[in-house]
Amino acid sequence: MKLLAGKTALITGAARGIGKAIALKFASEGANVAFSDLNYDDNMMATEAEIAALGVKAKGYASNAAIFDDGEKLIDQVVADFGTIDILINNAGITRDNLLMRMQEKDWDMVLTVNLKSAFILTKAVQRVMMKQRAGSIINMSSVVGVSGNAGQSNYSASKAGLIGFTKSIAQELGSRNIRCNAIAPGFIQTEMTHKLSDEVRDEWIKNIPLRRAGLPEDVANVAVFLASDLSSYVSGQVINVCGGMDT
Repeated sequence: MKLLAGKTALITGAARGIGKAIALKFASEGANVAFSDLNYDDNMMATEAEIAALGVKAKGYASNAAIFDDGEKLIDQVVADFGTIDILINNAGITRDNLLMRMQEKDWDMVLTVNLKSAFILTKAVQRVMMKQRAGSIINMSSVVGVSGNAGQSNYSASKAGLIGFTKSIAQELGSRNIRCNAIAPGFIQTEMTHKLSDEVRDEWIKNIPLRRAGLPEDVANVAVFLASDLSSYVSGQVINVCGGMDT
């Protein structure tokens, strides 16, 4: 039997990259998939078709996860279209890297809003659905730099560290209603974001990874399936690093 058969998942920021890999993996395990990104464009339509081709219900939504009203409307619309939400993946995220001395206030605010506030908005909105059904799994996408920090990424690291604290707090708040909350902390994963780095920077990262390779979005998706499924029914408030053994 498929691990997520009969469940409905909502994944933010999932038209590409890690979010898309999670959506496809969830669909292959039987979950119906709702996903959001900023625009309902050709890319989102293509992702929607890929998910649906796996034999599940799939629907993409144009929504800004960092805007409170958008988040509430998204939850309401997904429940109207799918009937419920069993799994929430807070995956929306951006980078605006720079050394602190050169970082502008707008870049700090934007990264904290998209990466951290969006998780607050969606979790707050979905909790009423999950509390009513007395079940749910919330997964927040953190990062190894949220654990270890990284020069030139003080805003991104702060947002991802904030997600860890948020995850542990929500696990304590909602645990009595059988709602679990965990975080995944990816390391160096091959995505559009990391493709922008120079070959020299990528090679230096990989040298510091004991498994001597970059991770794939599918590596993160596999852990997300575990945390979303009943295999992890007694796992909550935890941070799982998916980093090839990097020292964090």
